[in-house]
Amino acid sequence: MTTSFILAGWLIDGSGGPVQEKMLLKIVGGSFASIEKYSPDDGPDPSQLTDLSHCTVLPPLVDSHVHLFMSGTTDKRVRESQLTAGYEELRPVIARHLHYLFSHGVLAVRDGGDPGGFALRYKGENEMHEEMILKVSGRAWYGKGRYGKLIGRHPDEGERLDAAYEREEDPIDQVKIVQSGLNSLKLFGTETAPQFSGDELTALVRLAGQKGRKVMVHANGRDPVRLAVEAGCHSIEHGFFMGRKNLELMAEKGTFWVPTIFTMKAYAANLGFAAPGADRRVIEKNLADQLTQLALAKELGVKVALGTDAGSLGVLHGESVVEEMKLLIRAGYSLPEAIRCATFNGARLLGLENFGLIARGKAATFLAARGGPSQLPRKLTYLEGIYLDGLPSKLYRKDPVKHVQTGEK
Repeated sequence: MTTSFILAGWLIDGSGGPVQEKMLLKIVGGSFASIEKYSPDDGPDPSQLTDLSHCTVLPPLVDSHVHLFMSGTTDKRVRESQLTAGYEELRPVIARHLHYLFSHGVLAVRDGGDPGGFALRYKGENEMHEEMILKVSGRAWYGKGRYGKLIGRHPDEGERLDAAYEREEDPIDQVKIVQSGLNSLKLFGTETAPQFSGDELTALVRLAGQKGRKVMVHANGRDPVRLAVEAGCHSIEHGFFMGRKNLELMAEKGTFWVPTIFTMKAYAANLGFAAPGADRRVIEKNLADQLTQLALAKELGVKVALGTDAGSLGVLHGESVVEEMKLLIRAGYSLPEAIRCATFNGARLLGLENFGLIARGKAATFLAARGGPSQLPRKLTYLEGIYLDGLPSKLYRKDPVKHVQTGEK
């Protein structure tokens, strides 16, 4: 088997532990064989060594919540057309979004649903970016007459959620449930009623588990979140205004939280394109409250996975991962802890055991960002390199991917 070495100027391994300097990574057969302090006196043969002493090395990133069929553009015509477009129109859109994600070092993505199962079809037709992992939800489930139409379908009249799911034949990776409404941008702290009962959710989790599937739940507010966590759902998406008791319950049960904080900052930055009546003061209070909840989640030991809700207004695929990470740091997470949320935690949520951690025995897939940790997360927008099984990616070009707010499609 081929043996090679990487000299990392700084190493952030994805565990949340401290930054390590001048580390030598030995790679044998595409996996890390050893990771130790570099000593120039007994270093490897120079012909086997890749010198990344000017870079920070870290695991590939995971975005645990995107909508590949939608762009983050503020162009209303584009956004509206994507909501009604068919697969042939959306296929190149999905491909571009995956490319944007890859260019920012995001090599694993969890799609949160679309109305036509477009991301599912894209994956099924073997059109996937060969160096990326995509986990798809297909069409989400929402309650008839409630929010959720733009990303899914509802059970038939009078039909229970679990009964509807039993008819599911699509080869999805996880089940997406819409359990609450959207957050109000007009009235602070508004909570909506749960869309499904605890019994329905519990039965669904059991049925999904029989097929090896996790359940991700869009839920804001105390009751919608509580019912989902008590039912054993695996992750809470968004989780605005869920409160301390729910966070304590999530810590106890090991439920993941994907807080999608940047959505609120993006609304504030693009207020002129938001829904009529949106109030900047309310949006900023929503953001502040979510940051407070994040600080509490850190204190309580809740498992947080980074997810952006890319495709929402102003939330660009790939680029928004950096913005979400900045907000984790603003909430009190150290850089290594924020990177853990975007690597190891995301990988575990997606069920990827050989991903998201730089450690002995793991696949030697990693990112190299020029400069030291003080340059992160900003330098993730312009990577020095992406390495797969110890080798430089043939698809990555060292060109920053530029998005224009009104032009990303």
